[in-house]
Amino acid sequence: MPRFSYYGRPLKVMPDELEAQSEKLHKMLAAAGFGSRRAMEALIAAGAVSINGQTAQVGDRVKPADIVRVHGRVVHLPWQKTLPRVLMYHKPEGEIVSRDDPEGRPSVFDRLPRLQGQRWISVGRLDYNTEGLLVFTTHGELANRLSHPRYGVEREYAVRILGELNREQTDRLLSGIELDDGIARVDSIVPAGGEGANQWYRLVLKEGRNREVRRLFEALGLTVSRLIRVRFGPIVMPPRLKRGMLQDLSAEEVEQLLDWCGLGLSAPADGRHPGHPARQGKGLHPYRLRQNTAAEDQHTRQPARPPGRPRGR
Repeated sequence: MPRFSYYGRPLKVMPDELEAQSEKLHKMLAAAGFGSRRAMEALIAAGAVSINGQTAQVGDRVKPADIVRVHGRVVHLPWQKTLPRVLMYHKPEGEIVSRDDPEGRPSVFDRLPRLQGQRWISVGRLDYNTEGLLVFTTHGELANRLSHPRYGVEREYAVRILGELNREQTDRLLSGIELDDGIARVDSIVPAGGEGANQWYRLVLKEGRNREVRRLFEALGLTVSRLIRVRFGPIVMPPRLKRGMLQDLSAEEVEQLLDWCGLGLSAPADGRHPGHPARQGKGLHPYRLRQNTAAEDQHTRQPARPPGRPRGR
């Protein structure tokens, strides 16, 4: 709305007010689901993005009236403050996490609902022979915050092996094992039962290298007969989510997840999510916090939060 002086003359709009009506181009492209902010900066630097017919430069700002093209195609930027979609999928064995496969194998993307003007981004991957929780979102920066190794987001797996771990093998998993692509280790591992030669364990990693869990056990001379991802960060796969099933996170759950990743309205100034070890210290991950306060929940007799809901700080 225009402003007027005491004499009724229209006041000029200040440059900083014009800037307030604009946003950084790479930020808006990431919010539109094209990738992380860093990836969008690289895309802009490569000359693949234009604003109103002019090749964009890194650091350019855009306004709602601008026409933005990526590889020559007009894109619609999310100017309205709408929540992104976040989807849980229980991936069965025998599906790949890729849109293109020369062998023509089934893809997880064939199972996802179609979108208009956006695309699904996979938060991490799962191997062809691994099942369990896959998270998809339409928000590029959210996917980056959850999957990039520098944020240290936990992934929890249920793993069944032929045989049983001894103390020395457990210590090696915790201290680190040299693999082809560097040293890999687990953050925690606990027995989870089993019958006969088949023993189950629950382990936690903070990275997602190719076939990392299987290669760790192969280095110990053990064979993984089944591998299921049951948690990614604060998102726990609910038992009711059977193989091949999809489930959207609710608006409240998405808001909690954005806050946890440092992307919500209450995000810290440094951009790190509240669950990051550098902010809260070891042992205060939302998942562990829920375990540590189980006795208090029973004492207060409050109903437990259903599994699969992102937990805030």
